[in-house]
Amino acid sequence: MSHDPISPPVDARLPAWQLALFGLQHVLSMAASPITAVFLIAKVLALPADLTVQLIGATFFACGIGTLLQSLGAGSIGARMPFVMVPGGAPTMLFAGIAAQSGLPTAAGAALLASAFYWVLLPVFTRCLRLFPRVVVGAMLLLVSINLIRIYATIVVGQPGSADFAQPRALGLALATIVATVIVAGTFRGTAGRLAVLIGLMAGATLGWALGAMPALADVWHGPLFTHPVWLPFGMPRFDVLAALPLLIFTAISMAEATAQTVAVGETCGKAISLPRDVPKTIRGDALASLAGALFGTPLIVTSAENIGVVQTTGVRSRYVTAAAGAILIVIALFAPLARLAYAIPAAVVGGTALIVFAMIGVMGIRLLANVDLHARANQYTLAAALVVGLAPILVPNLYRHFGAPVQIVLGNGMAAGTLAAIATQLAFAALARLGGHAHAGAAAAPSHDA
Repeated sequence: MSHDPISPPVDARLPAWQLALFGLQHVLSMAASPITAVFLIAKVLALPADLTVQLIGATFFACGIGTLLQSLGAGSIGARMPFVMVPGGAPTMLFAGIAAQSGLPTAAGAALLASAFYWVLLPVFTRCLRLFPRVVVGAMLLLVSINLIRIYATIVVGQPGSADFAQPRALGLALATIVATVIVAGTFRGTAGRLAVLIGLMAGATLGWALGAMPALADVWHGPLFTHPVWLPFGMPRFDVLAALPLLIFTAISMAEATAQTVAVGETCGKAISLPRDVPKTIRGDALASLAGALFGTPLIVTSAENIGVVQTTGVRSRYVTAAAGAILIVIALFAPLARLAYAIPAAVVGGTALIVFAMIGVMGIRLLANVDLHARANQYTLAAALVVGLAPILVPNLYRHFGAPVQIVLGNGMAAGTLAAIATQLAFAALARLGGHAHAGAAAAPSHDA
């Protein structure tokens, strides 16, 4: 996928029409995340339809606020890079689990506690940033890519054993979306080439409409025109630290993910990244966005891996594009027909778009690893350990089902498990090198007894 060699830099202010189109492209690339997050919670808790629709709007609203914060920044908060925020998959499942066991007020309280815990943990995590060299970050991105491809492939084909599993129409729509995206990216230059993801998605949606996979467009006008997020929709939060423990543990995992995404997006945008300076800004943005979302009843809102894929795929690097995406998300949240239209796009089309975007995250990981000396034994074993420990729970779900909840949360998350394995391997080789150096120094200093 080649593009013009000169793309707008991260601080470029593009014409309004380009901001709108590129921003819409970002929104449609990630629209499945907030919708599926809310529907997962609604399915687990058997929420009524009106509350489900209300939460979809609230989630879009919180994502928009977080996206504006990360893109534009406010003091020491926000990355000031092209970031779009979404409800994370893991924290959504944890939120639903807490709500199922202890009630929605407790789940809302857990999200608020986790948002605050970011600030408590950040000073400690900042001191650990030296443990994230390129080999670790590259491995993390590969694991993120593989895991997301697995998840969104399931969105395309459905769950194994279900009646609609691997339907030819769904596979055809996903494949058509991918092919259209690749053709546009490979054929066109300039603005059209950078809109490849949006054009591919629109082509897939048009085909879906022609095949009867979408409702009539007139249906999006059924229902109220305007809506707004509701403050504390589940009533006063209930704070239970033990119930919130899974989400509190996840905040550390989320910080590691934010580190990898900050490095990867900076690399893609050509922006020099200082880990001690830039990563805390990203994490503070996550914390504040999650706090805002929790007040409206959403799971944790975090930086999205889609950012890496969309920026890598399209070459659009301006943070003002994602700021426009944030504004569009807020408009969708407030203008109900737009939310219904986004929901009407066939899952196979959204999944096909996501697959190519998430594959690009893996490409970014390979780019980072290409600059690593993989002839060095420490780097070889660091990468190997990350892939073995990280891929195992991705390829074998419920691998740690007989272990306690904290172990399942950490090691059952392929990215977290692989990152821990990579860091541990790096530290082990560094310690062995120091011990070997001391041994050689001691041998050199010892007096000779040769006659």
